[in-house]
Amino acid sequence: MSQEVNGKLGVMVVGMGAVATTMIAGVEAIRKGFAKPVGSLTQMGTIRLGKRTENKAPFIRDFVPLAKIDDLIFTGWDIFGGNLYEAAKTAHVLDRDQLEQIRPFLEGIEPMPGVFDQRFVTRLKPKSTKAGHSKCDFAQQLRADIQTFKQKTDRQVVIWCGSTEIFQEPIAVHQTVASFEKGLVENDPNIAPSQIYAYAALKEGIPFVNGAPNLTVDLPCMIELSKTNGAPICGKDFKSGQTFIKTVLAPAFKARMLGVSGWYSTNILGNRDGEVLDDPDSFKTKEETKLGVLDSILQPQLYPELYGDIYHKVRINYYPPRGDNKEGWDNIDIFGWLGYPMQLKVDFLCRDSILAAPLALDLVLLMDMAARTPSLRNKGVQEWLSFYFKAPQTAERLYPEHDLFIQLMKLKNTLRYVMGEDLITHLELE
Repeated sequence: MSQEVNGKLGVMVVGMGAVATTMIAGVEAIRKGFAKPVGSLTQMGTIRLGKRTENKAPFIRDFVPLAKIDDLIFTGWDIFGGNLYEAAKTAHVLDRDQLEQIRPFLEGIEPMPGVFDQRFVTRLKPKSTKAGHSKCDFAQQLRADIQTFKQKTDRQVVIWCGSTEIFQEPIAVHQTVASFEKGLVENDPNIAPSQIYAYAALKEGIPFVNGAPNLTVDLPCMIELSKTNGAPICGKDFKSGQTFIKTVLAPAFKARMLGVSGWYSTNILGNRDGEVLDDPDSFKTKEETKLGVLDSILQPQLYPELYGDIYHKVRINYYPPRGDNKEGWDNIDIFGWLGYPMQLKVDFLCRDSILAAPLALDLVLLMDMAARTPSLRNKGVQEWLSFYFKAPQTAERLYPEHDLFIQLMKLKNTLRYVMGEDLITHLELE
């Protein structure tokens, strides 16, 4: 694979709220030398090559042909209007002094009107939406937006950073591209806005990242489109706060064969995400991605005595005074030798968008690389990017890998593979 990557990478963000403005403002601050890309594996991480005795560990950004952050151009869609400086001020993630340093840049980006359906996100009141006669009309308008942006950039990636939609399960309209397109024309009520964005991107041959727990690209029709058009897909739901910690601790308990009898997780947050998740139907979508982690890691079917009777509860509470500064609190009841009980309590006072922004940047850069890599381009789901998601999308009939460290090994070995390097097995018996 060529080490050279030239031209401008266009980043099209769906939902230019807290996560998107934090990512975009952060990229500009890094470009101007005001900040470091802390939290970004592609920018700050290294990758070991060969044997440990060879001491070869280049930065990932130097090893893999990734777009340079100087070559990123941003645009996107939003339902609230206004430029990104105004959006960032509303989000209250970055402090005023930092925003003022990059104010002209942010003021120069004004989102396009978004596609919105009140039934899928009941708590938001949009101010800037597209008008159309049908969902097919909306899809064509999005494709026109993408085609216009293609004239200004050399390659593109679309990433969903919007709100959580209500819980859905796939039905007949989602099974094939033909049935989905028929549903667009007929205004099928089961086609969500996120699915219209994904369809538009994939029809244009552009990779699509799903950063929310919505049913979006994890559909047979989207996988079909992705493979046919060489437009990689991945998702879903950025693994940023509480679930990130959960996928670190659960593998540790399992590695030491310590039992778990209960895991109570609660969150309080006051940003727009919290407001949306205050709706039970939207919360169910998020709950599904959060609850699935422990079963996958602990494998109770293999270890019934240790994990067969876990009481796992997840709560999210909307509390406006917190804003984007979320508190994720976990009470974990474990047991050890001879069944003696122990407890672990974790109180993670995190900043949701500060954790999610570098994940979004990494995914944009790695998905652009995947679209330029022959061995990855037509695979459809990019499971090697599971590292970044709460509910990693997998190939059909495979279960997801949730252990953060296995996910990281899978990601780095994929990079080694596509660059023609030996995989690292840690075997040491050669």
